[in-house]
Amino acid sequence: MDSLGLFGYSLASAAYFVFALLIFAARNKTSLARWVLVSVLVTVIANVVAALQIQIGFSLQWAMLADGFKIACWSLLILLCNTEQRSFRAIITNSQIRQYAKVWSILMIACWLASVVLNYSYEYLFLLFIVLNLWSLVLLEQLYRSADSQVRWAIWPMVIALASVAIFDFVLYAQATMVDSVDFDFWFSRGFISLIVVPLLLISTRRIRNGAVRIFVSRHVVFYSSMLMIAGIYLLVMAFAGYVINYIGGEWGSVVSIGFLMLSALVLVALLITESLRRKLKVFIAKNFFANKYEYRDEWLNLIGKIETTNAESYYQMATQIMMSKVDAYAGAILKKVTGQRFSVQYSEKLLLDDTFNQQLVECSLFCQRQGWIIDIEEYRQTPTVYPGLSLDLSLFDTKSIRIIVPIFIGKAFYGMFILAGKNQVKQLNWEDRDLLFAISKQLGNFVSLHEANDKLAESKQFDAFNRMSAFLVHDLKNVQAQLALITSNAEKHRDNPEFIADVFETVESATERLSKVLSQLRNKQAAQPKSELVDISAVINSVIEQRNIELPKVTFDKINHCEMAIDNETFHSVLNHLIQNAQEATSKDGWVKVELTQRENHIGIKISDNGCGMSTDFINNRLFKPFDTTKGNAGMGIGVFEAKQFVEGIAGIIKVESIENKGTVFIIDLPINPRL
Repeated sequence: MDSLGLFGYSLASAAYFVFALLIFAARNKTSLARWVLVSVLVTVIANVVAALQIQIGFSLQWAMLADGFKIACWSLLILLCNTEQRSFRAIITNSQIRQYAKVWSILMIACWLASVVLNYSYEYLFLLFIVLNLWSLVLLEQLYRSADSQVRWAIWPMVIALASVAIFDFVLYAQATMVDSVDFDFWFSRGFISLIVVPLLLISTRRIRNGAVRIFVSRHVVFYSSMLMIAGIYLLVMAFAGYVINYIGGEWGSVVSIGFLMLSALVLVALLITESLRRKLKVFIAKNFFANKYEYRDEWLNLIGKIETTNAESYYQMATQIMMSKVDAYAGAILKKVTGQRFSVQYSEKLLLDDTFNQQLVECSLFCQRQGWIIDIEEYRQTPTVYPGLSLDLSLFDTKSIRIIVPIFIGKAFYGMFILAGKNQVKQLNWEDRDLLFAISKQLGNFVSLHEANDKLAESKQFDAFNRMSAFLVHDLKNVQAQLALITSNAEKHRDNPEFIADVFETVESATERLSKVLSQLRNKQAAQPKSELVDISAVINSVIEQRNIELPKVTFDKINHCEMAIDNETFHSVLNHLIQNAQEATSKDGWVKVELTQRENHIGIKISDNGCGMSTDFINNRLFKPFDTTKGNAGMGIGVFEAKQFVEGIAGIIKVESIENKGTVFIIDLPINPRL
C-alpha cells in the first residue's frame, strides 16, 4: 500500500511540474498567471514532501505543513480572482487578502505550537485543516456564484478541481479528528486525487488569459455563502463533539460517535430546508451586511417586466396593481387631480372612496405637493409631528384600512395619488422603502401620462378626419350653391330661351346628384370611397366646360377622339370643375381660358391655361397646394387645388403648375392610362 501511495504522489509531482513548465512557457506576465504558477510550484513541493514522507518515514507533520502552504496559495488565488486589482502593490494592500494571510498565519502558528506543547499531538492540526479546507470551499462558492456567465465558463473547471480536493481533505481530517489518527488509505489516495484534477486546472488556466475576472457580490451570494459557512461550522462543532464522545466512550465510543454524526446531519438538513431559518437569515444579512435593503437592478427589471407583460384591462389598473404589489396591499386606487378641490378615481380595486373622503384627499394632496413626501398613516398615528401642517381624520382612514398614500409627480407637476390599503397592521416605512415607492410612482406616472397623451392623440386624429371630411362636404355644397345661384341670376334674362331651360334642368340634375352624395357621406360618417370605371376623358371635359361656360370668359377645348381610361368619374369631374373655375375667376371677362387634351403612349395629358393675373413663385411653392389656405377670403375653402393634387397623385399621376404674374397660369396634369386605384 505504501508503494501505491508513493506512486500516486510521484505522478502528481511530475504532472504539476509539467503544468508549471507550460505556464512558464506561455510567458503570461499578469499577476493572476504568476500566482497560478506559484500555486502550482507549491503543490509540486507538497506532493514531493508527501512522497518523501512515505519513502523515508519522517513525521507526517512536515507533509501537513507543506499542505497548509498549498491550501493558502490556492485560497489566495481565489481571492485574487475576486478582486479587480492587478498590480502587486494593490494586491498586497487588499483588505481581504491581508485578512486571510493574517488569520492563516495565526491559525498555523497557534496549532503547531499547541502540537509541540502537547508532545506533537495531531488533535489541533486535524481541526486546523478542517477549518482551512472549509474556508477554501466557502471562497470557491463565493467566486462561482458571484461570477457572470462568461466568467463561470472560464472558472468552472478550476472550481470543480479545487472543491474536489478540499472536500476529500475535509472528510479525511474530519474522520481523523473522530478517531485521533489518519486513515492512510485516504492519505495514500490523495496523490491520485491531486493528479486527476490537473486537466481541469489546465483548462481554466487556458481560458483565463488576461485575468480580467470581474465579480459582483449580491445578496444571494452572501446568503448562500452564509448558509454554507453555518453548515461548515456546525459540522466542525459536531465533529469535535464526536471526537469527545469517542474519547470518553470506551469500546462503544466509535459506534456512538457515528450515530451522533448521523443524527447531527439529519438536524442540519432539517434546519437548512426550514423556511423560517432562511427568512431570518436573509433579514439578518440585509440589516447587518448591506447598506441597501433592495437590489435596485432586480426591482427595476421586475417593474419593466410587469409593465411589458401585463394583461390588465387598462393602464390605470396595471399601475395600481404594481404599486399594490410593492407593499402587499389588498386594495388600492389611483386618483387624478381634476381641480384644486376635486379628484377623479381612475381605477379602484376593492377600495370604495365616497365623497366623505374628498376633504381628506385635498389635505393629503396639498401636503404632498408642499413636501413631496409619502404619507404613512401608521407613522402619522404615532408621531404626527413628522408631518407638519397635515391634519387627518384617522378614524375615517381606518374604516377603509388605508395605510399608505403615494403622490404621483410627472416632472414637477402633481398628477394625483396612489391610495393603498392593507387589512393587516403594516410596519412603518423606512427611508429606503419610501425611495423605492417614490421611484416606482414616478415611472408609473410617466407611463400613465404617455398613454393618456396617446389617447388624446388618437381622439384628435378622429376629430381631424371628421373635420377634413366636413370641409370637403362644405366645399361640395358651396359649388352646388354656386351653380343654383348662377341659374337664379340668369333666369330673368334667359327664362324664355329653350337652351337655357335645358341647361337649367341639366344643372339641377347634377346638383341633385352631388347633394345625394353629400347626404350619403354624412349618413355613413365618412367620405365616399373612389369607384373606378372606364370613362371617356373628352366627354367628361366637355361636360365640365358646358357647365362652366354659363360664366365668362368662355372656355375653349382642343379635344381628341376616343380617349378612355379607368378613373373615378365623379371625383375627376369635380377636380376639373375646380381648376377651370379657378382659371375663370383669375381671368377678366374679355380674357381666355383653354383646355387641351393629348395622348401619347400610355399617358394622357390635360393642360388648363389662362391669361389671368397669374401667381408668384412663392405662392405656388408655399401656399397653392396647402389645404384650408385661400386667397378668396370667406368665399373660398382653400381645398380645391389640394383635392386636385391628392386625386391626381392618388392614381399615380403628376400635376404641375407654371405661372407668371399678370400674364397667366398653366396647370398640367399627366395621368397613366392604367393607374392603380
